[in-house]
Amino acid sequence: MITRRTCLGAGGAALAGLAFPALFRKGRAAGIVEIRMGSDPTGAKVWFDPIGLRIEPGQTVRWVLDANVHTSTAYHPANDGHPLRIPEAAEPWDSGYLIDPGTHFDVTLTVEGVYDYFCAPHEEGGMVGRIIVGKPGGPGARPFDDPEDDPNWKPVPAAARATFPSIETIMKMGVVRVS
Repeated sequence: MITRRTCLGAGGAALAGLAFPALFRKGRAAGIVEIRMGSDPTGAKVWFDPIGLRIEPGQTVRWVLDANVHTSTAYHPANDGHPLRIPEAAEPWDSGYLIDPGTHFDVTLTVEGVYDYFCAPHEEGGMVGRIIVGKPGGPGARPFDDPEDDPNWKPVPAAARATFPSIETIMKMGVVRVS
């Protein structure tokens, strides 16, 4: 026998079922995305993984140390005279040295654009990464040594330039892993 209570209960469960996926998607968009920081046993090869990432504004990125000693440092003049390669309205970050495996550093990125970052002790070795928040744009989307750049900024090392994944690849794939 179907009662009014049974119908109401079933209707409520159905509505909850429809709402749950939307809540889950919202929770994921606001969730934490991890980037691992690692090296081979000798420290000769170092990396961020993923090296390229596309996220939505308001998401938090967590860099997690797996091995060696690393930093996550935004390309920004406030960080030892490096060039501006994050959106103008974004706050620069520098994790400082992460030493113990498992330690992490978090940044919530809210301004749309391209964010280039590096590992301070390993930038010369090409340990860099790129995050696109929402749509690409800003200084990180411009070519290296753009005429708008301040001539007093440090140049991005050749090994770092060669390592960055392209904006097009990140937009197409969403996540670019270390090859």
